[in-house]
Order: sequence, then C-alpha cells, then structure tokens
Amino acid sequence: MKLGNKTISILEAGRFRLDGGAMFGVVPRVLWEKRKQPDDKNRIAMATNLLLIQYQDRNILVDTGIGTKYDEKFKKIYAVEDDPYNLTQALEKAGLTAEAITDVILTHLHFDHTGGSTTRNAEGAVVPTFPNARYYVQKSQYEWALNPSEKDRASFFPENYVPLYKTGQLELLDGDGELFPGIRVMTVTGHTPGQQMVRVEGEGQTVLFAADLIPLEPHLSIPWVMAYDLYPLETIREKKAILNRAVEENWIVVFEHDPEVLAGTVTRTEKGFALNETVTV
Repeated sequence: MKLGNKTISILEAGRFRLDGGAMFGVVPRVLWEKRKQPDDKNRIAMATNLLLIQYQDRNILVDTGIGTKYDEKFKKIYAVEDDPYNLTQALEKAGLTAEAITDVILTHLHFDHTGGSTTRNAEGAVVPTFPNARYYVQKSQYEWALNPSEKDRASFFPENYVPLYKTGQLELLDGDGELFPGIRVMTVTGHTPGQQMVRVEGEGQTVLFAADLIPLEPHLSIPWVMAYDLYPLETIREKKAILNRAVEENWIVVFEHDPEVLAGTVTRTEKGFALNETVTV
C-alpha cells in the first residue's frame, strides 16, 4: 500500500509453532482454542510477518524472522517451516536482494524476531545477513539481551545480534523518536525492556507494526496477555493506551505473528477492543 511517498509491504519470512497456553497466559484453553487451533503438542501456528518500507533510495526492513541457522533439534521443538516461507524468498518476491536492504529496525532481540539478521557464510562463520544495512535496536534491549533473566534467557541467541555490534552496523537507540521522515519508533516495556514498535505515517494514514505488544489478532483483547511477557500489568497498560489511539486515529495495526490476519483496523466494543476490518498491506 502507498503512504504518501512510501510503499508498505508485508513479507512472510517463515512459520513456526509456540505453546498456546504460553501465548495466551491466564486465558483458558477452552476460550483461546476457538480462535487459534492447537496441534497435538498444544502448539499454535505462528507467522513471521515482516514490514518492508520503501521510499526514495531506502529499503527498510522491520524485524528479520527466525532465519536459517537453527539445527534439527531446534526446528523440531518449534516446528519451524521455511518452505515456501523464508526471508530469501520473501525478498525475491519483493524484487530485492539482501544487499539492497539499507536499514533494519529490530523491534527486540528474541530469536523469532532477529534470527534472520545474521547468517552463516561458506566458511561457517556467522555474519550480518544484510552487509550494507544499518541495524537499529534500543540500547536497553541490547543490554538486557546480553544479560537476560532466568525467565527469558532461552529467547535470546547472541549469535543473532552480537556480530552486528562487532561489525559496527548496530546502532543503539535511546527511547522514542523519528528515525526517518514519517517513520518513528515507540518503546514499550511489558514484553521485554526496550521493545520498540514502528509507526509509519503518510497522506493522513498510519500503519503500526505492533511487534509483541499485539502479536496475534486475538491479543487485541486487553486481558489476553502472553505468559512470555516479563511485566504483564505493564503490557495491559500499554495496550490500552495504544489501542485507544489506534481507534481514535484509525490506525492500521500489523500483527507480526498472525498467519490468518496480517493487518487491520481496530474498534471498541462492549467487551473492549476488537478487529474492525482486515486490511491488505
């Protein structure tokens, strides 16, 4: 879709599965399974929907998916599917190569958001996937990822982001701000310290890449909060503030992990917030 001088696209870079109970926290299975059907291991399907922003001479990618560095054990645990959905094919469909990406905004450093940021070269060394790109992440998130808590340690793989720092390609940000004209980052902390959403504006329209504040369309419901969140009450506060604004200003919200509903507008109902209409981006 067009937002002024910007072209916005959603690229799907792979699929995997996570435990449905973990994805919906205290919400009983009898409720969430009506929205997202689990497999025999209680896992629900997850997409890695990335945002591509193109304007002037810039090709900006938001998040990079799981990538392809995983071994067979990891692939089995998370039911990783990289055919036909993977980052390389997604870029090819958009008419791009890895060398053409100028900027990568990382919402946070969990493996399913940053695994594609690095790759293994012919010698087996881990190197940046996008050799000509500048990568952006919040400083507080990078520092947390270097020393995570026992609760979330399994979500961070240093090989996904430390090589970016070593090559000098990683820029550490400090809070909210405009990275490029009409492209802003908005920090939220309920899921993990220093997570940043990306807001794109143009011609009176706004697209919000909500990352793991609202990973799936059912998470529009305020009480539906992930067990992965470090500070769930903060997530609830942040969701209320963001969704109120999304309704008032008719934002299009992109759901990074939803295989069925990639994006849509939001409405208020008697029960809270809900999807208004699906939007193709």
